[in-house]
Amino acid sequence: MVNSRTVTSRPFTLRRRTAAALFALALPLSLPVVSAQTALAAPSAPSAGPSPSSASRTAQLELPRPTGPYATGRQTLHLTDKSRRDPWVPSAGARELMVSMYYPARPGTGGRVAEYMTTEEARLLLESQGYAGVFPPELLSSTRANARTDARPAAGRHPLVVLSPGFSLNRATLTLLAEELAGRGYVVALIDHAYESVGTAFPGDRTLTCVACEKVESVPDGKESKAVLAAVANGRADDVSFVLDRLTGRHPVWKDAGMIDGKRIGTAGHSIGGNSAARAMAYDSRIRAGVNMDGTFFAPVPVGGLDGRPFMMLGTDSLHRPGGEDKSWDKGWKRLDGWKRWLTVTGSGHFTFIDLPVLGGQLGVTDPKAPLPGKRSGEITRDYVGAFFDQHLRGIHQPLLDGPSSANPEVDFQP
Repeated sequence: MVNSRTVTSRPFTLRRRTAAALFALALPLSLPVVSAQTALAAPSAPSAGPSPSSASRTAQLELPRPTGPYATGRQTLHLTDKSRRDPWVPSAGARELMVSMYYPARPGTGGRVAEYMTTEEARLLLESQGYAGVFPPELLSSTRANARTDARPAAGRHPLVVLSPGFSLNRATLTLLAEELAGRGYVVALIDHAYESVGTAFPGDRTLTCVACEKVESVPDGKESKAVLAAVANGRADDVSFVLDRLTGRHPVWKDAGMIDGKRIGTAGHSIGGNSAARAMAYDSRIRAGVNMDGTFFAPVPVGGLDGRPFMMLGTDSLHRPGGEDKSWDKGWKRLDGWKRWLTVTGSGHFTFIDLPVLGGQLGVTDPKAPLPGKRSGEITRDYVGAFFDQHLRGIHQPLLDGPSSANPEVDFQP
């Protein structure tokens, strides 16, 4: 397990001005639509529920169990791409990634349940979201997940899905989706990209912070900031291809890589990670299907499309309806040239598609601008992303993707 007691020598604290820039550019809302006045507003405090003291004494946060037939395992990889220098801290040398490998496992094997995140990662994440001093970092870091460390892999060869988190967010925020896919029979590579989260533990007692966020803050709004975020998406696409090389090449770095079916590969991501899913498909023909969860296409879908490969856009109803404020989705939709779906979720917010609403709901933390309950947030993400990959990587038709469902009245099919 990576030790993260020592913070990198380039610390990044979300000051009020920095928070305003980041919230406006990439976190809760898309770049073109948030006014400076809105961005400067402090994050909402818990609207109801336990006080910090009672929460810290009594709460045990936990992720829902995967719905699939498999037990799940997790291993952690530290990868270094020596062919590329880090784009944010060139003096650091080669591009580094942390990758959590989730996979279908044999029941009853493996060690303890895998750690959700380190205490230092939790502290930095809570601070960035305005909850420093409201909830202790140990409450978040001790979240009970499901995958067991080093569990024995299930027999057979399985599709691979690569996941990328939102800008400034630790990869742990996509744990629910990673475990769900592993429980359904997928190998999942969940990536953390160096210097692109508020805090990620790396070997050598390092917790790398968001130097890329500083870069976004340092340029003027408009075309300049969009260009930096496009560079983030394109750099992550390169990261995805590198991970595929290291997992499915002639000399794979993961000891259990033999369980991966290299002919069935998908990718998905949240926010900027969703943008990078489309860019990775544009660059890498090995990827057969992709999902963008509420990410602005700062780096656009190519004019020529994605060579007929399937792609799904799953987003907030407030921003991502056709003709809505984020025009990049209208343009991207027109360019997609294969099977495609555009789904919006009523009552959702930018974080709906990650773990945080699920965990916040257990503490009574709600966002009045995104009233969809945390439990439903997790269910919708799990069901629709899982169905997408079941249909396009496993060849199992999913009626859930054919049209509106009475079981999911919050989900609208667009256009």
